[in-house]
Amino acid sequence: MKIKTDEIASVIKQEIQNFASQLEISEVGQVVEVGDGIARVYGLGKVMSGELLEFQTQSGKTVTGLTMNLEKDTVGAALFGDTDLIREGDTVKATGRILEVPVGPEMLGRVVDPLGVPLDGGAAIRASGSRKVDIVAPGISARQPVKEPLQFGIKAVDSMIPVGRGQRELVIGDRKTGKTAVCLDCIINQKKYWGTPEAVVCIYVAVGQKDSTVAGVVETLRKNGAMDYTIVVNAGSSAPAPMQYIAPYSGCAMGEYFMWQGKEGKTPKHVLVVYDDLSKQAVAYRELSLLLRRPPGREAYPGDVFYLHSRLLERATKLSNENGGGSLTALPIIETQEGDVSAYIPTNVISITDGQIYLQPELFSAGVRPAINVGISVSRVGGNAQIKAMKEVAGSLRLDLAAYRELEAFAQLGTELDASSQRQLDRGARMVELLKQGQFGPFDVIDQCISIYAASKGFMDDVPVAKVSAFEKGLLEHFQGPAKAVRDQLAEKKSFKGLDDQFGAAIKAFKATFR
Repeated sequence: MKIKTDEIASVIKQEIQNFASQLEISEVGQVVEVGDGIARVYGLGKVMSGELLEFQTQSGKTVTGLTMNLEKDTVGAALFGDTDLIREGDTVKATGRILEVPVGPEMLGRVVDPLGVPLDGGAAIRASGSRKVDIVAPGISARQPVKEPLQFGIKAVDSMIPVGRGQRELVIGDRKTGKTAVCLDCIINQKKYWGTPEAVVCIYVAVGQKDSTVAGVVETLRKNGAMDYTIVVNAGSSAPAPMQYIAPYSGCAMGEYFMWQGKEGKTPKHVLVVYDDLSKQAVAYRELSLLLRRPPGREAYPGDVFYLHSRLLERATKLSNENGGGSLTALPIIETQEGDVSAYIPTNVISITDGQIYLQPELFSAGVRPAINVGISVSRVGGNAQIKAMKEVAGSLRLDLAAYRELEAFAQLGTELDASSQRQLDRGARMVELLKQGQFGPFDVIDQCISIYAASKGFMDDVPVAKVSAFEKGLLEHFQGPAKAVRDQLAEKKSFKGLDDQFGAAIKAFKATFR
């Protein structure tokens, strides 16, 4: 048998090439200490801060971790997944990758954990891409001023504390004052824009909430048809501290995918992210910090709690037209203790955001829903985030309410008031009644303008306070029926200029029939 030497040489060459392609060089270490969601690893000399680690457990499963502390002899890592599987002496491999989450339209309508793993019992998600969880926010040159309104559908917010697309508006108050309800109303109100160029993708990030509470939120969104354009990221109260720590960043990364769609000329490119709530994320981060022996206090930059929230909220922006003009609006929620807004975490987040919606327990108990304290609440974008018609009617509304609150204090002392003061007091009482609104029933912005116009021009001054809600309902039905032509003109012009007489006549015509 004749041996073909060139054939043998080609086989050997092939084997050598295959050997080279299968050869993998990776840095490995060992677990020195593990517990409470963190691990200390020895032997990873070249690992970077923020790098992903893979823990090879004795059961054969792989658990991921995130490098947080680089110390003299060891590396401190936060663990994601089933940490009970990890034992001292287990092998740890450096991946050379930064933590990423799956992103894309496939995520819409799903409930996922902070790593993008489905929690709703549905099929596995085949995401179209992935994005880094913790990135540097876009610089000033990549942004433009906030000037497009993000309609909440809540009269008190859209008229006096307007929020724009790309803004960061804090929702703050004691527990059980309706903070989540305000944000859910905003998500539900975006339904009318879905399928249009103005569409808004909504992301609800639940941190440290009970799973039953999150299930209730998902059910509410589903019932109102809002899950079609919403992603729910859940790191429940039973989730380990590292999961609660990264949840807001994961939600933000999922939103940024849609925000940058505008650069490719695609829609949707507007995003709303609700962080519910950042007080619990701060608690989880402090827990992690103390276990890793890194100081979490004010002066501990970049490990302090202020930087934790500022690098998250700075990612909310309205991109410049060169970058597609997309936006990411952030609604962080902070829970106060006994109304103490001057505590450490509340003051941190107030100083980072562009205004706050303050919900007061006293107003909530008095039946004012939503329980927004108009005096303390503010939006630093203001009229820039309002349509012209709303700007025209809302200026007098804030003044009327401020005068009402002042006179109310006098009236409680039994002081006799002159006729003009009494008129102001009566109008203020009707304004407060008008701003009351049921849950999950957002108002169209044109309807809001008509209601506030009727009240501020004195058309409701002789309507009994108890009948204000019925009067408003009837009035808006009148503008959908007999006076629809006038409403259509307002919707087209988005201003009351030149329409005063027609609106006055239409409201008087309805008033004559109202009993």
